[in-house]
Amino acid sequence: MEINDRLDKLIVKIKKSKEAFILAPFFILSALLLFAVSSFGDQSQHKSFLWKVQSKTTTVYLLGSIHVLRKDFYPLAARIENAFDESKTLVVEANINNVDIGATLSMLQGSLYQGDDTIENHLSKDTFDLVSSRLKELGMPMELFLKNKPWFVAVTITALELGKLGFDPGYGIDKHFLDEADGKKKILELESAKYQMDLLNNLSDEDQELFLVYTMKELDMLRQEMDTMTDAWKSGDAKAMDSIISGQLRDEPGLSRIYGRLIYERNRNMASKIEDYLKSGGKYFVVVGAAHLVGERGILERLKARGYSVEQM
Repeated sequence: MEINDRLDKLIVKIKKSKEAFILAPFFILSALLLFAVSSFGDQSQHKSFLWKVQSKTTTVYLLGSIHVLRKDFYPLAARIENAFDESKTLVVEANINNVDIGATLSMLQGSLYQGDDTIENHLSKDTFDLVSSRLKELGMPMELFLKNKPWFVAVTITALELGKLGFDPGYGIDKHFLDEADGKKKILELESAKYQMDLLNNLSDEDQELFLVYTMKELDMLRQEMDTMTDAWKSGDAKAMDSIISGQLRDEPGLSRIYGRLIYERNRNMASKIEDYLKSGGKYFVVVGAAHLVGERGILERLKARGYSVEQM
């Protein structure tokens, strides 16, 4: 079968489960974070996942995002919407409203093995058998994914399961504010959909297999973890999120390499771009994945270390 034919068939299959997945390629980076936040502590802070960062000339509102949500998550707290209304510019990781199907399909080409190569050549037999069994339970034969890299299989299964639970990138916080800003505010990107897709495509075979196995292990806990995550987000429990992520890395040392690529390196780059905004004047409303904000290597601590005032709202 030609690669383009195989890709077209795969896209049709995914769209039947959740069409918005194709319109939100940066959803791939949420999958690992969903399983990193499996439990939260005391949710008594009564704050939101929103911070005000100030310089002498500029205010940047930093909102932690959950990229996939249910419709009933809304409305958001008034303080969040008010901060957005005050801002002239919306900044997101990637503008998913500006990525068409053709561009997405082009980017997804990187998730395919070329020639006679298949995923079976890049996984242990135990992992291959585990994934084949799980896909069969979902009504999707392994043959459909033989040309796909392990990370793509992991996030596709996650997307399908989230769709069954009513979670959709179309209701993600990023998407919510992109829709509100359309035609009303300037929209900037910290990264791009292509950049984020390339991150996953360039992971080593070892890291991709670890990612896939970890996804399989945690998949049955998805409903509980998503409900707990959304509750914690509403209470602004940043300390708990950081402690869970740190604990997960202790339990699964191999994940540190993946986090280094997908989280910590990006934190550094995004913090530098946000600092540029803080030097420019005006008001910005910046939406990034919640896990990027917290912890010693998170965006908030990086901005504090550079002398900026940071206040949780």
